[in-house]
Amino acid sequence: MSDKKKFYTTQLQAGLGLIEETKSLLSIYEPGLTSSQLHEKALESGLFPMVSARRLRNIITECFTPRYIKPDSAKYLKPISQVLPASTFNQFLLVFTSLANQILFDFIIEVYWNKYSGGRDTLSTSNAKDFVTNAVNEGKTQSVWSETTIRRVSSYLIGCCADYGLLSSNRSSERQIQSIRLQEHTLLFFSYWFHLHGMGDNSIINHSIWKIFGLEPGDVREELKRISKKGWLIVQTAGDVTRISWSFNNLEEVTNVIIES
Repeated sequence: MSDKKKFYTTQLQAGLGLIEETKSLLSIYEPGLTSSQLHEKALESGLFPMVSARRLRNIITECFTPRYIKPDSAKYLKPISQVLPASTFNQFLLVFTSLANQILFDFIIEVYWNKYSGGRDTLSTSNAKDFVTNAVNEGKTQSVWSETTIRRVSSYLIGCCADYGLLSSNRSSERQIQSIRLQEHTLLFFSYWFHLHGMGDNSIINHSIWKIFGLEPGDVREELKRISKKGWLIVQTAGDVTRISWSFNNLEEVTNVIIES
């Protein structure tokens, strides 16, 4: 559960945010299912009448599996997806998609938030193309991407950000930047996600995942203090050192709190 950098891939081409498809797959997902078993179940479910078997396999293999089966998050997202408002649940999907796709993770932090903090209200496909081109030149991809691949991946980044509400959904080359604020249930879940995967308290606060929401470690600490008022955890700080007392023993308990609150 580290901050370890990964090579950039073209995996987003299999699907961008895939929000509705993800919800449908979660509705039939059962813990322990493999990608192929989920594919068979999805075909039999009748939930994807307009999707070919090949396309459905691609969605499950390239998108759903690395985002939600491989990290073992699907079993927690399934019940949460049925109760949380879309604006909050989509943040869960955004985080897991970013963790599975380093290129999206870095694009949001390095381009989206730099534009936002610089007072710009739009982000363009040319901004994305510059980012991808520089990444290829810097050796962040395992092989050199063609101009066509660079252009396609640039559009995937913009489209994915739009799907998750960071950018407007219009199809123009210039998209409006839309403000996004970390929701308390998102903070609660991922704080415990990292904690229960063995991460130390200060490492959690300093994790770069929070930068997806424009937060620095000091901001994260204050947000954690804010949700501590609900009894979800206890935060104690002394200088730059923070100690967190955790109220729940597992993610099932966290999930239940999210469902009930």
